[in-house]
Amino acid sequence: MQEEKSKEDHSRLINITAKDLTAGNRRLVEVPYTATLSHAMNTLVANSISSLPVAAPPGHWIGAGGSMIMESDKQTGAVRKHYIGILTMLDILAHIAGGEHNLSDPTDLDRKMGSQVSSIIGHCLEGLSLWTLNPSTTLLECMEVFSKGIHRALVPVESSIESSNTISGVELVESSSAYRMLTQMDLLRFLRDHHFDDLKDVLSRSISDLRAVNESVYAVTASTSVSNAIKSMKAALLNAVPIVHAPDVAEEDHLQLINGRHRKVIGTFSATDIKACRLPELQAWLPLSALEFTEKVTGNERETVSCTEEATMEEAIEKVVTRGVHRVWVVDQQGLLKGVVSLTDIIRSIRAALL
Repeated sequence: MQEEKSKEDHSRLINITAKDLTAGNRRLVEVPYTATLSHAMNTLVANSISSLPVAAPPGHWIGAGGSMIMESDKQTGAVRKHYIGILTMLDILAHIAGGEHNLSDPTDLDRKMGSQVSSIIGHCLEGLSLWTLNPSTTLLECMEVFSKGIHRALVPVESSIESSNTISGVELVESSSAYRMLTQMDLLRFLRDHHFDDLKDVLSRSISDLRAVNESVYAVTASTSVSNAIKSMKAALLNAVPIVHAPDVAEEDHLQLINGRHRKVIGTFSATDIKACRLPELQAWLPLSALEFTEKVTGNERETVSCTEEATMEEAIEKVVTRGVHRVWVVDQQGLLKGVVSLTDIIRSIRAALL
């Protein structure tokens, strides 16, 4: 009887909580605030993840965005550590490419990779968005948080915040003996793997019908250098940009982001591409153009993940989940760029349709 009830519960979207969404996730991968950038990058690469919470001793730091997210002893409740921010691949890339640097000098990269992660957090704004979601937060409430551009949140395995069974939603203050990370991708993978009856209708509609397509899409050209691409992405808070064919643009446009619409997409430059890179390779490839860098890192085999406006939402979700990308470029029949659908756009438009 109990089993029947849980089957019934899980056939309805409305009964799913953050606890269900993270049930299969491994325990949190993190680094201490004293870790070097080199150690952090190795941890990201070894675990195939693109962000890491940074932990510090309690009482010494202000948490990102004023948050107080603690890990405490299960028995005594004594606080063991304080999560002070998130380190992303874009932070690492921006640090490497930022400031005065000599790309041909190996000692320069070594010096930068020896920096402590605590000195890098918050260079990109995303590193300052550290949130927790109470385990009882409903799927729709999780979607609301993720539709605002928050990419990930920590979910306490059991919350020690008083009366937490009555609170759901996003928190800046939390204490727990352990956490799991919930990402936008986890949520979409869950939706893909569980065929909810109340979602069928929404997922069969096109991405343009659901207004998921964002028509403002910034790009770099085939000649843009890796360091200029990274600086532009950091300034615009973008983790990835399309590389477009733009032989007609002025010289200075190769140094910055340009409007990508109606141009042919020839690749994607993404901060997470460096997951496939070892440090000596990174050193050798930084002076290249973004396109050459992408071809080196992906070994020419990664075609651009794109679709047309007529694609269904189900097809878009299948593409991002299967390919492990955080956006799909929307192109016309000629392969010219019309817009982009990010994980935030997907979650926002599904939630709007359900409501």
